[in-house]
Amino acid sequence: MLANHLVILPILVPLMAALLQLLPWGENPQYYRRIIGIVASSVTLILAILLVISVQDQILVYALGSWQAPYGIVLVADKLSALMVALTAVLALPVLIFACHGEDNLGSHFQALYQFQVVGIMGAFLTGDLFNLFVFFEILLISSYALLMHGGGKLKLRATLHYVVLNLTGSAIFLISLGVLYGITGTLNMADMADKVAALQGDDAAIARAGGMLLFVVFALKAALLPLYFWLPQAYANTTGTVAALFAIMTKVGIYAIVRVFTLIFGADGGESANLIQDWLWWLGLFTILLGSAGVLGSRDLRLVVAYLVLVSVGTMLTTLSLGHTDAISAMLFYLVHSTLVAGALFLLADLIAEQRGKTASRIVKGRKMAQHNLLGAMFFLAAITVIGIPPLSGFLSKLFILEAARTGAQVLLLWPLILGATFLMMIALSRAGSRMFWHTFDGKPNETAHPMWQHAAVMMLLVGAVALTVFANSVSQYTDAIATQLATPAEYISAVLQTGGSNE
Repeated sequence: MLANHLVILPILVPLMAALLQLLPWGENPQYYRRIIGIVASSVTLILAILLVISVQDQILVYALGSWQAPYGIVLVADKLSALMVALTAVLALPVLIFACHGEDNLGSHFQALYQFQVVGIMGAFLTGDLFNLFVFFEILLISSYALLMHGGGKLKLRATLHYVVLNLTGSAIFLISLGVLYGITGTLNMADMADKVAALQGDDAAIARAGGMLLFVVFALKAALLPLYFWLPQAYANTTGTVAALFAIMTKVGIYAIVRVFTLIFGADGGESANLIQDWLWWLGLFTILLGSAGVLGSRDLRLVVAYLVLVSVGTMLTTLSLGHTDAISAMLFYLVHSTLVAGALFLLADLIAEQRGKTASRIVKGRKMAQHNLLGAMFFLAAITVIGIPPLSGFLSKLFILEAARTGAQVLLLWPLILGATFLMMIALSRAGSRMFWHTFDGKPNETAHPMWQHAAVMMLLVGAVALTVFANSVSQYTDAIATQLATPAEYISAVLQTGGSNE
């Protein structure tokens, strides 16, 4: 019983924290809001670790109000959900620590919006119901609209407007797809829908496939897959480092939704709708890697470089997923953890560099020496070699796993050159950025702007996480192997959801 309640607690804790942070707190409300936020994020991290431990030998199902599936709303924690919840918690705590040292003062209610964003992300990972996936998507999107504008400015307003319009369109398509699927199956519970879609034939199966393709469009938009990625570079490059770092997990919500829906409902056991998007993923993923790599090389701003690195990672993950077998899924998940931690660290680091360089900000041009030049240079070097994939760091291991997952001649012929070529272009772009910002500086007095050590510590927490991924690579890869095996046998998930006897409220 206690273990089952772990499923809802990663949602409830940030939700209660956000509500408390909205209250007036006397003469110094920001101090108390920061304390509440740090405590809530720390507790959420502990709960996430406990959840990972609890799902080792079981799938946890939480039936809200004790209404069992498929009629009631359920939250489900399997190995994949637990991994994503833990990754979100690991990212959210250091990013919040970074924000608590000044950046959260740039706008109203940043702390509460941050926690609401975490609520939406956690809920999306834990829900067992497609309609509630839509609800949690909307929670995280509404929070993200406000967070993108954090601090104000014309560039942020323009990027946010594009982001809002595209996501409102995506939300409308999401509702249409839910209506189509509900009309043909009579359910929105994912486990129940998987059973019913597998049994459909003829015209009914064709309608279900149409609903599934609409869902793919929505999730591809959230994940920033070509050709629906145009919102991402400007949105991530023009917001603050804190918000961009938290958004490093946002594209992973779209990727998670693709993995969950298209292995469970439209996977190998989906009857006439089996493997619905596999060919689409392969080609769209390859072109996303190609265009993302061109963006990395062509960008003249460090923030934009990091935004395009996120795009390359999206293409890499979804191309790997399209390979379809368990080794590929395991490699994709290992890379997902690596890319999230490194992208978060790079966005925070780009903010520190931009503020300490003064007028040149994050543009990749010659500028003044920074107040904490050597420290920032060392952190940038570690982040750069990790994301490039220099042995034996996590970037190297994750790409090695992906290349090993390509088994056929066609896969090797296309995937290997693109992955290795993208890595080469990353090396050129990051080497150019590092040399311009840290080596080729103007003579004279360094910029006097410095940052508190807690902000540097937050960046180091994420970089240490990436290094730990290397140290514990065997344990992590064993866990991702177990996730891939579980995803390949959806009957276990379906049985746990539809036959659970737990009583929760």
